[in-house]
Amino acid sequence: MDTVSVEKIKFDANGLVPAIVQDAETNEVLMLAYMNEESLRLTLEKGETVFWSRSRSELWHKGATSGNVQRVVEIRVDCDADTLLILVHPAGPACHTGKKTCFYREMENPFKHKGHYGHQG
Repeated sequence: MDTVSVEKIKFDANGLVPAIVQDAETNEVLMLAYMNEESLRLTLEKGETVFWSRSRSELWHKGATSGNVQRVVEIRVDCDADTLLILVHPAGPACHTGKKTCFYREMENPFKHKGHYGHQG
């Protein structure tokens, strides 16, 4: 697998890059958060996820308060170097609601009775 340095990451106009967090064992998507260069470097240093909280405008070490840290196994970079995929061993739920994943809800789907993507099933 090719490697990419922090300097090659394409942060957006706000200095952020989306980070998809995935359970390294189950491959379940746990959450989506954002990182700035500092939080990415801290994540690499600590071996645990550190994000940038857009609502609080501050660094956020995931699980620092709750104990539900995410130990980093691997960080992958997409083909455009503008999205990260972080594989972790979670110490507990990823979601602030206490759910394992933040993706525990499903969109209402008017096409569900027809099968996938609106095709007759």
